[in-house]
Amino acid sequence: MKKALAGTAALLTAFYVIICILVYFFQEKLIFFPEKLKRDFSIPHELPYEEHFIHYEENDSLHAMHFKSEHSKGLILYLHGNAGSLRTWSQIAAFYTVLGYDLFMPDYPSYGKSTGKIRNEESLQRSIDSAYSFVKKLYPEDKIIVLGYSLGTGPAARLASQNNPSLLILQAPFTSLTDMKDSFYPFIPDFLLRYTFQTDDHLPKCRMPVIIFHGDSDEVIPYISSLELSKRFKTGDTLITLPGQRHNGMSAHPLYKEAFENIISADSVRVSF
Repeated sequence: MKKALAGTAALLTAFYVIICILVYFFQEKLIFFPEKLKRDFSIPHELPYEEHFIHYEENDSLHAMHFKSEHSKGLILYLHGNAGSLRTWSQIAAFYTVLGYDLFMPDYPSYGKSTGKIRNEESLQRSIDSAYSFVKKLYPEDKIIVLGYSLGTGPAARLASQNNPSLLILQAPFTSLTDMKDSFYPFIPDFLLRYTFQTDDHLPKCRMPVIIFHGDSDEVIPYISSLELSKRFKTGDTLITLPGQRHNGMSAHPLYKEAFENIISADSVRVSF
């Protein structure tokens, strides 16, 4: 009996070690789900747009789509979620251009027409920093809003904490990927994570107003994440709860549209709901 138990324990231990090794070396496959597009692929869209290829490393570039409003109030730099490409993410453009904002959407490395690979959190952040540097040449920084959705909220918060955009908007953010891991895979040790995206650490360093939108029925990133982040707010930051909203389709929620219109039409973005 003891030998059988010892044998079973050894097998389980070996299986656990193998799982940990796979998690460490194949994290990109577990976090990022890019759609690849050929360089000459023309993304169909109802709106006219400009394409840019932003150099960020030796031989690699980010592909970005730039939509312009007829009477622009400024620019929204939109950092999307972890799956797909601009082929689908760009369909949100009309929502913001109708409200008077230009929209600049980069694809992450290996997504869409972007080249290179996401090797670690730092390499991803450097590519996003390059996109921000690019748009700062086109718009004054006080006319730039940084907006991150889902996975994009982590890099967005870090970017904003190190720069001076006029506003940071986070849609369905997490506190950190470490906390997300603990919620869904608590048996995986923290030290194995090569991507942490510590939004909770970056948020207090953001000097601009911060507005968080989160659905209270989010099935992917729990709403409690935003409640935790709100504990790190400074005066003027705001959490806007979208009743019944799940993870996807936030811009279709009537309260989101109403709140966003109020934000951009106010003399000050320090508004509350």
